[in-house]
Amino acid sequence: MPPHAPRQRQRQRRRSLLTLAALAALAVCVFAAFWLLDYFVIDAATAHHKEGPLRQIFNYDAFTMQNALGSLSQVIAAVLGIAITVVSIVVQLAATRYTSRVADLFFRDKINLGVMGFFVIACVESVWVSFVVRGDFVPQATITATVLMSSGSLLILVPYFAYVFDFLDPEKVIARIGVQTLERATARDGKKRAGTVTDRQAQAVSGLAHLADIAVNALGQKDKVIASDASAALRRLLVDYQDRKAALEPEWFSIGAPLRADPDFVALAADSLDDLGRNRTWLEWKGLRQIREVFGAALDSMPEMAHVVAIDTRYVGEAALAAANREVFSLTVKFMNTYLRAALNARDVRTAYNVLNQYRQLTEALLAAPAAADGWTLATVIEIAGHFKYYARLAHSSGMGFVTETVAYDLCALCEVASARRAGCHDRLLAIFLEVDKEPENQAEERALRGVRKAQAKLASYYLMSGEAARARAIFDDMANESAERLRSIRDEMLAITSKDFWEVVDRGTNFDYVPEARKEKLRQFFSGFAALARA
Repeated sequence: MPPHAPRQRQRQRRRSLLTLAALAALAVCVFAAFWLLDYFVIDAATAHHKEGPLRQIFNYDAFTMQNALGSLSQVIAAVLGIAITVVSIVVQLAATRYTSRVADLFFRDKINLGVMGFFVIACVESVWVSFVVRGDFVPQATITATVLMSSGSLLILVPYFAYVFDFLDPEKVIARIGVQTLERATARDGKKRAGTVTDRQAQAVSGLAHLADIAVNALGQKDKVIASDASAALRRLLVDYQDRKAALEPEWFSIGAPLRADPDFVALAADSLDDLGRNRTWLEWKGLRQIREVFGAALDSMPEMAHVVAIDTRYVGEAALAAANREVFSLTVKFMNTYLRAALNARDVRTAYNVLNQYRQLTEALLAAPAAADGWTLATVIEIAGHFKYYARLAHSSGMGFVTETVAYDLCALCEVASARRAGCHDRLLAIFLEVDKEPENQAEERALRGVRKAQAKLASYYLMSGEAARARAIFDDMANESAERLRSIRDEMLAITSKDFWEVVDRGTNFDYVPEARKEKLRQFFSGFAALARA
């Protein structure tokens, strides 16, 4: 749940109490003013009061009460009917639009149960008291309590409706589902109340599915705000879970028969299910599968939301790194690959561009992790670079040259980070980068691979600035067979870029081909070594 949520709830409760107090005070003041006007001014000339104004109010007689109490019970019953009608309509509309879980949340809320219970008790009390008034017996305390309860029923109606509408605010419903799912799954609300492990697993699966349903439904209705909130709730749940899973009992990670029957698990091979149980990652798998479902829906109906889903997935991977959970990080990498495949299959270049941005940042976080020098980290970086190369070539063969160019610049950025951190995988990373391009077969491929060469030249200028001449030489040797015309045009185009910012609105913010002035001299130095340029 967002850190400001408890403060919002406290403010809402204060507003409700202040509204109730203001209405009650206004009602008392209006009644008191007219009552005292009647008592001391209008009625004073014609009657002699034997009792004070306050005692006069509570001096009930049997005839009056028998007539009044019947009407009073009808008023309270009408108030109850109004409350039930409004609440049922609003809850049903919310449940239809977002998720059926809304009704469950509503009737589990203590305030909703308390207010509805108060209405019912007040109604029953007014009915019963109308039967106990006799000519020789008037139960004044009971009648007074009934009058106060009926007044309270009327006064509480407005602030209660305000509470209901606030309770059903989509952002709060989504946050509430996420928090309750996490609390019940990790037994933070008390193991006895949380139920058995099987019950908790079912609650966790149900909560994840409801959040995904909310996001998918919102995307279908072009509601970006609610879809973003639902995706963020899935992400927060998986991120917070990383800190709690170490304290969970071993049984929690076992995948029993009920869990195997879930749609996201039933299609998996038995070995894959066993791996999820052994690696203690079944909940993350389920959660990321739900996020992938949101990604697919966004790709079809609202592509700009696919970027948000990729960001949330990156956050899950970074949380796994912080918790030293390598298996979950590997899962995140698989889902990033899945996003790229889906974007390329849909020929959605912009989504692929945005996913690559998040994928690269996730890899940079891996290189910056405290354990970045260990074998697993280095091997994972090389594995991810291999994925980059694969999708670059796949995009290239599918006629999406800009994606290939984007991969080249992302690999360039990763090589720079590896250099700055003196990563042991640096040379292998550079070798993969130099394998991305191949001989162009037509003019369109020529343009795409020119972008790859620009990224390589840009990296060479970085190496020369950093005193890594041998690595710059490796790039030089890879480009040695390029024609003089191509090398010259690449050099001139890169030197001509003077603005760091791209001229369109993009998430990356910078121009791929931009090279700072300090590095342009090194770029000139790099190109001056080509004999083809010297002869031209």
